Amino acid sequence: MKISTKGRYGLTIMIELARKYGEGPISLKQIARDNDLSEHYLEQLIAPLRNASLVKSVRGAYGGYMLVNEPWNITAGDVIRVLEGPITPVEGIEDEEPAKQALWLRIRDAVKDVLDTTTLEDLKNHSGDQTQDEFMFYI
Repeated sequence: MKISTKGRYGLTIMIELARKYGEGPISLKQIARDNDLSEHYLEQLIAPLRNASLVKSVRGAYGGYMLVNEPWNITAGDVIRVLEGPITPVEGIEDEEPAKQALWLRIRDAVKDVLDTTTLEDLKNHSGDQTQDEFMFYI
């Protein structure tokens, strides 16, 4: 499974909105400037997020976008499915031998589990100060 720039930038939008949750709307111009992204590209991504009722727009001089729900009630999976479609690691697994089919399904389920249990709240609070040793296993 490959997450395209649509999914990555869409998550960026949603994390920024989660960071500002409760403070009012934030403009795409601000999000683009803060993350060094194309505002035009973000405009293309916000429409499907709005159509999926993940964000709402606020018009006016101080308008912009806001999350419809609390950040702890929106998962990364919600965002990725809207922008990328169904989560599948491999196309056409029905033609694979049973052992490989089982492997692809286990991978799909693991990816789904991570995306569906990671909320925008988790992502906005991630400190990024984890070291490589925290993931090392010694025998």
